Amino acid sequence: MGEFAIAVTPSPGGMAVDFEERVNFGRLRDYRLARTREALENSKAGALLCFDTNNIRYTTSTQIGEWARDKMTRYSLLARDGDPMIWDFGSAAAHHRLYAPWLKPENCRAGLNGLRGAIPPDNELFKRTAREIAELLRIQGVFDMPLGVDIVEPPMMFALQEEGITVIDGQQIMLDAREIKSADEIMLLTTACAMVDGAYQLIADVLKPGIRENEIVALVNKRLYDQGSDDVEAVNAVSGERCSPHPHNFSDRILRPGDQAFFDIIQSFNGYRTCYYRTLNVGRATSAQHDAYTKAREWIDSAINMIKPGVSTADVAKGFPKCTEFGFETEFEAFGLQFAHGLGLGLHERPIISRVNSLDHPMEIKENMVFAIETYCPASDGVSAARIEEEVVVTKDGCDVITLFPAEELFVANQY
Repeated sequence: MGEFAIAVTPSPGGMAVDFEERVNFGRLRDYRLARTREALENSKAGALLCFDTNNIRYTTSTQIGEWARDKMTRYSLLARDGDPMIWDFGSAAAHHRLYAPWLKPENCRAGLNGLRGAIPPDNELFKRTAREIAELLRIQGVFDMPLGVDIVEPPMMFALQEEGITVIDGQQIMLDAREIKSADEIMLLTTACAMVDGAYQLIADVLKPGIRENEIVALVNKRLYDQGSDDVEAVNAVSGERCSPHPHNFSDRILRPGDQAFFDIIQSFNGYRTCYYRTLNVGRATSAQHDAYTKAREWIDSAINMIKPGVSTADVAKGFPKCTEFGFETEFEAFGLQFAHGLGLGLHERPIISRVNSLDHPMEIKENMVFAIETYCPASDGVSAARIEEEVVVTKDGCDVITLFPAEELFVANQY
């Protein structure tokens, strides 16, 4: 990364102005729909039925809040030559007819399948939905083709099959569509990173003996929502003896002088997510902690330097250390500690680069993919560990780093 990273991708903020070209949401909607149509055309499916909220947002540009993510009550339909359709929660459908003019009013409908089983299947809501979908597929001339479905409750799957519909994996079609990011998507991802840059400055300011992990999580949540985040999905805060092995959570542990602490801030701006780790020490650091950080930095820099268009994900994965090099017996147990993952509306998009999957099933890295790259190194003291993550945009010559809070060396906060 050199002495420090220089921002290349614009991150102007959320406000639209008349004196600069910023995110063009009409262009963003057109791009996402065109990408979906292309992926659908290249598949065996005649239509896509989506229950995954990321896919619904990608194809219809509708969103009603994070509470709906696990309810399985919203769904969308896109046939090859049809217009996007959305079935939403009660009055949200009427709201879309007023405020989403890119959708035909008749294509914004209220839907209900049972709220993850709270309304039992014998109420026949799934059957009602399946009959409606089957009729629409007939009208649009694709009933005899497979239907791509991304995620589904078993009663919904059974009801579709009872209607004579052949269901195939639609998630792969949608991930094909979402693989390459537009300039507007990249600007939103970069702006999301800029928000987390500021959150890390807040952490650096308050990282003093006596503060608890959960207090830091609360402060970060407030800061991000104040800045316009639409979802703070998670803030991992891991310190002291909790660092090794990595627990992927936070607790009420009180931070003490000399603790090594790492944080992961996962949040979204207009739906586009961050996955952004940093390691900071409280007041001072030992040589073992510095050594662990140096090794984690070497691993991540090697991966960053490797990523460019045309490179195989297997070649990048080979550069990550084997699980036995940092204390684990199997690659599955070490999964997520040394890897890279696509990033967009979803936290984990294609491609996923790791020793678990990439060595035997390589994929080609392409321009305008966006990755989060993560490394982890336990310290020789047996308790501390360093964790680093950088988000990068793949360019024609390599990649640009868009996570800019200082990480070239171990950051010692409030040093004494």
